[in-house]
Amino acid sequence: MNYTILAYETADAYAARTDPNKQENYRAGWMAYTQVLREAGIMVTGAGLQAPDTSTTVKLHNGQRLVQDGPYADTKEQLGGFYIINVPDLDTALGWAARCPAAVAGGVVEVRPNIQMPS
Repeated sequence: MNYTILAYETADAYAARTDPNKQENYRAGWMAYTQVLREAGIMVTGAGLQAPDTSTTVKLHNGQRLVQDGPYADTKEQLGGFYIINVPDLDTALGWAARCPAAVAGGVVEVRPNIQMPS
């Protein structure tokens, strides 16, 4: 079954992406985690996301599209990226999520089962 790992990072951890003094270590942690998922043969896909201030929110109101710059939720954690993994059960997915650099750095990692689309 496919599970999505949503990596929410603290503001400080997220800022390490662009801090010249922390960037190398930050990237190394994510690259190592990605490599372990690949080597285990469970990684389906994944992507890092650009900063929350690059997002655009779309809502419909009375059939009209309302577009707003910035993230939908104003939270302390930033959604930094996601992985989709294929593992047998939720316990296995949670084990992999606990190894995610966001969790290790004090952020939150959300795990959701994916809906299986009919083929």
